[in-house]
Amino acid sequence: MKTTSTHPVRGRAKTVLLLVDVINTFDFPEARQLLRFALPAAEKIAALKARSRKRGIPAIYINDNFGKWRSDFKRQVEHCISEECLGAEIARQLIPHEDDYFVLKPKHSGFYSTSLDVLLHYLGVKRLIIVGFATDICILFTANDAYMRDYEVVIPSDCVAAESASANQRILKHMERFLKADIRNSSRLRI
Repeated sequence: MKTTSTHPVRGRAKTVLLLVDVINTFDFPEARQLLRFALPAAEKIAALKARSRKRGIPAIYINDNFGKWRSDFKRQVEHCISEECLGAEIARQLIPHEDDYFVLKPKHSGFYSTSLDVLLHYLGVKRLIIVGFATDICILFTANDAYMRDYEVVIPSDCVAAESASANQRILKHMERFLKADIRNSSRLRI
């Protein structure tokens, strides 16, 4: 993991960047379809993360525990960047810094049975920039739970991916309409 510290003081991070399932083996039946769209999104996510970091916006990695209840995030990162993983190229672009936060999730939403809400309250967060994979599953469920908790939801359209462009666009429009999500391209976001 990269080092350097930018930990915010308690109650001072009004915005955070949530990176959902970006450290991923891509070891599932539809992985190659998703990977086609995830690779270009990963480049945009890396650029947004660098820009956010310069502004002091904390990053929180939210990842599946893949049913391994003794999961270790550092070990997961090491495994995902190895040559044998289909998702290695993405994981290498998005390697966490030492002071980034992480939350392991057992289901689709980053909030379900995790410490995410407690961490966000500790940091004083009001606005979530949600990026990652897959738009129509984990991004949707995380965004929905964020909206239900009264967080301002931002989902940069070029920083998420689904198995098809049409599914991605359809779900983004759904989240814009029903979750009041800001779905502008990452280059147009004010952070």
